[in-house]
Amino acid sequence: MWRVGFQRLKAAVHFTVGRLCQKLGENHRRVFSRQAIAAIAETTFRQCDIFAKDLEAFARHAKRSTVSTEDVKLVARRSTALSIYIQNKSEELNQEQRELKKKNTGKRKSRDTEEESRE
Repeated sequence: MWRVGFQRLKAAVHFTVGRLCQKLGENHRRVFSRQAIAAIAETTFRQCDIFAKDLEAFARHAKRSTVSTEDVKLVARRSTALSIYIQNKSEELNQEQRELKKKNTGKRKSRDTEEESRE
């Protein structure tokens, strides 16, 4: 059963890599061979497997069963570009969560004020 899911995931990675190579090829007037696409897809799939195992290990080391953003930042630390991207995304998400909390707190306060004025 898991083998079917594994093969579908691998096929999805291959398909996505093929589409990206096609778009890059069009933009730079290059053609990627089927062998090149297959090699990039296989490398991508293997790297994702390494990332997944590292993420699990970092979470387990911290005695957690859930992967955190800090685990993701640790995995990305070897690639400067990826690390910067992950850091920026993390900061964006944190900012969005702070704004959402602020908005919800404001709603709660106005609701409390409305209830007090009715009484």
